[in-house]
Amino acid sequence: MQPQNPRETFWVYPKIDPAWTKQIIDEFNIHPVTAQVLVSRGFESLDDIHDYLYAKLPDLLDPSLFPDMDKAVNRVFEAFRNKENILIYGDNDVDGITGASLLTEFLRYINANVFFYIPNRNSLKQSVMLDALDFALKNSCKLIITVDCGITAAEEIAEAVKQKVDVIITDHHEPTAKLPHCIATLNPKMLNSTYPNRDLTGVGVAFKLAHAITNALISTPEFPTSKIDLKRYLDLVALGTIADMGSLLQENRILVRYGLKQLRKTKRIGLTKLFNVCDLKITEITPIDIASKVAPRLNSLGRIADPTKGVDLLLIRDPIGAEELAKELDLNNIERQKIERRDSEDIEEYILKHPEVLKHKAIILSSTKWHPGIIPIITARITKQYNRPTIVISIDQGVGKGSIRTIPEFPLLSVLKEHSDLLINFGGHDFAAGLTIKEENIEAFKKRFLETADKQLQDQDILTKLHLDAKINFGDLTFDFMESLSLLEPFGNENPAPILHCEAKQIWPPKIVGKLHLKLYLEQNERHLEGIAFGMADKRPMLCKKNIILDLAFTPYINNFLNKSSIQLQIRDFKVRE
Repeated sequence: MQPQNPRETFWVYPKIDPAWTKQIIDEFNIHPVTAQVLVSRGFESLDDIHDYLYAKLPDLLDPSLFPDMDKAVNRVFEAFRNKENILIYGDNDVDGITGASLLTEFLRYINANVFFYIPNRNSLKQSVMLDALDFALKNSCKLIITVDCGITAAEEIAEAVKQKVDVIITDHHEPTAKLPHCIATLNPKMLNSTYPNRDLTGVGVAFKLAHAITNALISTPEFPTSKIDLKRYLDLVALGTIADMGSLLQENRILVRYGLKQLRKTKRIGLTKLFNVCDLKITEITPIDIASKVAPRLNSLGRIADPTKGVDLLLIRDPIGAEELAKELDLNNIERQKIERRDSEDIEEYILKHPEVLKHKAIILSSTKWHPGIIPIITARITKQYNRPTIVISIDQGVGKGSIRTIPEFPLLSVLKEHSDLLINFGGHDFAAGLTIKEENIEAFKKRFLETADKQLQDQDILTKLHLDAKINFGDLTFDFMESLSLLEPFGNENPAPILHCEAKQIWPPKIVGKLHLKLYLEQNERHLEGIAFGMADKRPMLCKKNIILDLAFTPYINNFLNKSSIQLQIRDFKVRE
């Protein structure tokens, strides 16, 4: 089963169940190929499909299902009534920045006294939360609300309590053994959580707190709740959820679907200016636009600059200031790209010179040369490229900061707990985590982690796999079919755009576009379609003749060019028929 080329892709064909597919077609009156996609995605009941296709805002879960939500709301009300200063402390990625912006704006709207603090992590400090506590004490804040962080900060929160500062945690990362003692902990991944959606991101949990406060205000005469429109914050929820690779299923799907509508008509002048810098048409913004263009610019602040400016951008009302901030973000992103390119090339060169790295079923690399803010991007890329759990560690002054990404067959947190005696700390999710480690422990940790991966993973686990959703003929690729397929949007993590497959003839050799990409000219049963294969220009030599037959894996899309719409194929992979 192992291909000769370790980077060759193994196609996983869809499961076929004609009776179930027909039932879906009859019930929902949708295209047979769309119905097959739903079968391939593992839907087993008509009710689940109905909720997936048609769930609306009123179907959002009740925030009071969080065990500590009443305590959190009561403490916020106490601060509100006593005119106490509140500090919102958010993580420095897009999820934390959007969540901090949401709670800051919401609480200010109901006339609470609010400050915000976003840490800069590039100094490799082991306890940025103590900086936030200093900030809280200097500004006489009696309450800290964390966003997208805090669940692993038991010692720091104990210090806050000593200083007579109360803490409410809102987080979505997996808790570690030692839980913080605070006023309330809102985290859907807590063992005792009765909240049904484990997949909320940090901004999603922040939104739930705002929702619960709004519900409580309805029975309180102190504020006219008719003025609160929670929909106005859904643009931030969509932005943070997509950027943090939140699952786009169930409740998250509702939040992002309606959040995208809000983004397309956003009144946030900072976001509008940022979209302009990204050359995006605001009325047509997609999750791919957010993940590939907007999120990297906002994330560049936490990676190499001052992440506080991300909150400034989302809250600003001054067009001139917004323009300046958006341009600054763009320049930061260009600088981030330069650093990323430099470090990526260094790592690629190392792997090329040390092929033994790929003999193991995991990859661990460390250096004093790599920028700590950039390594998460590089780690994700290497994991995808080699389909192995990957750790990249940046070392500074004897301490390593590591970013970890993995594959579905190898969840991280149990492995990190097993080897935690070698770590200063760690945290995150089962599929994306971080760690800090003393430099002298890196080799021992590397040896043990690689041994665990080699023992647990099979050869077939590290094959690069392409999961196909349905077979289709060119004749079925119509605008009506594309409308049917759009029912499955928004696409993103755990709800990717469908990958379809078929065989077709290449009618003349492909053309290289933009130096890296291939444009294919294809025909099936007298229907001609064009395909674009991103990053596959190096495969042109194997296609330099007419009338060869290809097995194609692709995602169809509508290309709008010069006011003319056509269906084209984004080629995910192809195989030449012998």
